[in-house]
Amino acid sequence: MKGSNRSQATLLLGVNGLFVLANALAGTFVNVYLWKSRQDFAMIGWFAVSQQIAVGLSFWLGGKWVKEHSKMNALRLGIAVAGFFYLLVLWLGAHAAAYVWPLGFTLGVSTGMFWLAFNTLYFEITDRANRDFFNGWMGLIGSFTGIAGPWVSGRMITWLQGERGYRMVFIVALCIYGLAAVLSFFLSKRKTGGAYLWGEPWRELRRKDSPWRTAAAALLFEGMREGVFSFLIGLLVYIATREESKLGQFALLTSAVSLVSYYLAGKYFKPRFRAAGMLAGGLLLVAVIVPLLWKVSYAMLLFMGLGTSLFLPLYVLPITSISFDLMGTDAASVDKRVELVVLRELSLMCGRLAGMFIFIIVLSVNDSRQVITLLLLGLGAAPLGSWLVLRRPLKAEKHN
Repeated sequence: MKGSNRSQATLLLGVNGLFVLANALAGTFVNVYLWKSRQDFAMIGWFAVSQQIAVGLSFWLGGKWVKEHSKMNALRLGIAVAGFFYLLVLWLGAHAAAYVWPLGFTLGVSTGMFWLAFNTLYFEITDRANRDFFNGWMGLIGSFTGIAGPWVSGRMITWLQGERGYRMVFIVALCIYGLAAVLSFFLSKRKTGGAYLWGEPWRELRRKDSPWRTAAAALLFEGMREGVFSFLIGLLVYIATREESKLGQFALLTSAVSLVSYYLAGKYFKPRFRAAGMLAGGLLLVAVIVPLLWKVSYAMLLFMGLGTSLFLPLYVLPITSISFDLMGTDAASVDKRVELVVLRELSLMCGRLAGMFIFIIVLSVNDSRQVITLLLLGLGAAPLGSWLVLRRPLKAEKHN
């Protein structure tokens, strides 16, 4: 990586770290905050669905702005809208649960704009040789912020006794978003990339020989697990303990394990290990859920969380790197990198929505602990689907 790109990568990781820290501080407890107003799994599910619809639309519609105009302004808009979301939550207070669709849509726009710009910048400053290393550092920063953020938030909410604590946490998150916005102004402007091709994601998938057809299917399986697990595990920890401080402790311990696992993966994981890593990671991610069949308690949830943190890099690093490698296979792919980032996110979005609709439908019929555990087990096996569709390309890559 050249010196200029190295400094830009460091700055980009800094902006990412602040954005993720604010999300870890406040985002960890948003679903709990809504749940305390209304104990309804479907409501939480629809909140997540509205976010994902907004994420997908933001990626697709925002792609024109990012490619033809300013990636940096799109990145800053994502940060600003995240701050606006928490202002809305502070304003609505205990009535927030009645507005999950507009709230979820606002948060989704923030997420979509930030990660569209970030992923495009990420592609431009990395290459195949250092992408796993960069992913490792992203995971490392995410784990570090995950250690500090939720633990501090949980203690603050407990100390200030409920509503006052939530308000303070959301205000602190607003300040951190402000710092991220300031730091983003030190990133260099990037060149624009020509005309945005609105229909390119669909055209790419229609091409019979396109490697993106396989990659999109793998990403869909990733999204099925990710969409539900991203909010349900934390909510289950709170339901099992009724203490925000316990949820903060859970996040601290699981993120501490992630810190180590992502560091080791970033240092030692090589492209030739991707096939075996994905299979092993997928199997182990299922295995750590099995004990919940006997009992859904804090101890069992912590066992699953620690195991997930330990083994997730084996699965996540290969599937992330593979999709970004496809954006750099030739000059034509590089020119269409924004459209391919959009394709990647739309594939994940479809998987997340599929998982969430399964979640809403199943728990609308029966929301017993046993059904929830079986749902976790079924959706938790989705990474094996990613490995199944990618095993041949991964094997061919290994021998090249």
